[in-house]
This record gives sequence, structure tokens and C-alpha cells, in this order.
Amino acid sequence: MNELLEVKACKYGRGIFATRNIRKGELIHEAPVIISPSEEYKHLKKTVFIEYVFWWGENLEECALALGYGSLFNHSYTPNALYKLNLTQKTIDFFAHSDIREGEEIMINYNGDPTDDTPVWFDIL
Repeated sequence: MNELLEVKACKYGRGIFATRNIRKGELIHEAPVIISPSEEYKHLKKTVFIEYVFWWGENLEECALALGYGSLFNHSYTPNALYKLNLTQKTIDFFAHSDIREGEEIMINYNGDPTDDTPVWFDIL
């Protein structure tokens, strides 16, 4: 699927790992999305998929499930990657926030901003 990335077992169950060195600022992955309209949120939150969606839209009023590797990146308050919503292309684009070494797990901050330390909805291991 992507020569930069592979899925491997890790302490979180599974994670996304670099298969080569990646430079800061480099595009890591473009994940197409399936958008769930806001009126469907009440149904979505009753499923396991709610753990894998991103807030989506101009005002973050919808949810989007990222395909490819997009919904499999693990969370960190000190991430080495970040993501940007590409509303025009309907993708979530992942970029290296710092240099990433081959074999290193690629992690994002689920809060969107790499420096946001707001607690997330699950316990951090």
C-alpha cells in the first residue's frame, strides 16, 4: 500500500512504523475518508468505529473514517507526525513533525495540534 509504512504489533496492539528514514515535513500518507454526517453521530458512537474517526468539516461538525493507514496511527503527546484535514480532496494528510528513523513507530496527537496536552478519552499506557 505504501512503501514508507508498515503495520506491526506494539504495546497498543498494532501501530504504524516507518520502513525507511523520513525527513521532517515529508508527506507520509494521504488517507481518503468516508464522511459521516453529524446527524449520524448518535449511531456511530454506539460502534467500535467511533474509536477510529477524526472530527471533520469546516467547523468539525462531522466525523470521518480515514482509510488506508489513516485510522491506525497511535496517539502521543510528543508525536513525530501530524495530520491536516484536506477538505477539498477529502483526505487526511499525514506529515512528519520531526525526523523519523527507519523502524520507529509513527505517532500523532489525537487532539490535532502536536502541542495540545488536553486529556484524551482513554488511559495512556
